[in-house]
Amino acid sequence: MTLALILASASPARRSTLESAGVQPQVIVSDVDEPATVARAEQSLGTTLASDEVALLLARAKCEDVAGATDADALVLGCDSVLEFGGETFGKPADAAQAVARWQRMRGRSGTLHTGHWLIDARARSTGATFGVVASTVVHFADLSDAEIEAYVATGEPLRVAGAFTIDGLGGPYVRRIEGDHHNVVGLSLPVLREMCADIGVTFDQLRD
Repeated sequence: MTLALILASASPARRSTLESAGVQPQVIVSDVDEPATVARAEQSLGTTLASDEVALLLARAKCEDVAGATDADALVLGCDSVLEFGGETFGKPADAAQAVARWQRMRGRSGTLHTGHWLIDARARSTGATFGVVASTVVHFADLSDAEIEAYVATGEPLRVAGAFTIDGLGGPYVRRIEGDHHNVVGLSLPVLREMCADIGVTFDQLRD
């Protein structure tokens, strides 16, 4: 019998990644206010969160929000991605001007894409597990001209994604190489999900239709 998986994310790339691996998730988008969540955490701690901590915090918040709002007999997975670059944390750019400015800094250089994964076992016969893992992949960007940057940002894609780039979409030509898991850059590491499931006694094939 296939185990149900709820994906607490609006990302079509994450859904597509799961579907390409034979998993048909139920998508429920959380109501988490990401900037407010980070601000509250930093105020409580009295310090600025590291990029990987931001990714895990938001993945957990999304997962807990959705798990608390459903009584589905399922595993619930929340994910969030941010780019660590030059000591800063880059989520989605606020506007086209910011996306252009970021790319002018990033071109010809490298950053680290962190994706937080949070899993809650909400099955009727639950293990009660709730835990997270961060996967990190180094991304080496091509040395784009100003004209290439303007043209890419004009597509609108960079405004919808963490770090203002994709590797599986229009931004693919602008990533020279990566060090780590390709799927993690897309937004969800399949090897990490497999290992997380194994920790609660679930094999990945049980998630496949």
